[in-house]
Amino acid sequence: MSKRIDMYKNATEPYNGLLAVNTYLKNCSLPADLVELVFLRVSLINGCAYCIDKHSRDLLKSGMSVDKLVLVPVWHEAGKLFSEREQAALAWAEVVTRIEQTAAPDADYDAVTAHFNEREFSELTMAIALMNALNRMAISGRMPPQAAKH
Repeated sequence: MSKRIDMYKNATEPYNGLLAVNTYLKNCSLPADLVELVFLRVSLINGCAYCIDKHSRDLLKSGMSVDKLVLVPVWHEAGKLFSEREQAALAWAEVVTRIEQTAAPDADYDAVTAHFNEREFSELTMAIALMNALNRMAISGRMPPQAAKH
């Protein structure tokens, strides 16, 4: 991989703003594991190796089984392994991440808001938007995943 400009070093204040949102989301009304699960799904869609590695490790550390972790890309085929609430969050993560294709239809909005109250929905959507932004910075900045540093 080619060496790229260090965005954190060269745009520290806005980067720290994004990290502050991340810190908020780790302690918001949503369960931390649900936020990490959404972070992972968004990162998988975007193909961000750094973030896939990070969020997979974080989910494993928090106790998610390997069986569940490896099925995140195909969660909709995993039956009851993912709760209805997790499924709603993952579906919304896909809709928002692929916004140029989906335009966030009312049916998808109605499906997710059936499982999340107004605050939770807002925080969920913020988590999806944040991870999309961080993925774009990590991919364009060629941030190497921890697994590739060994």
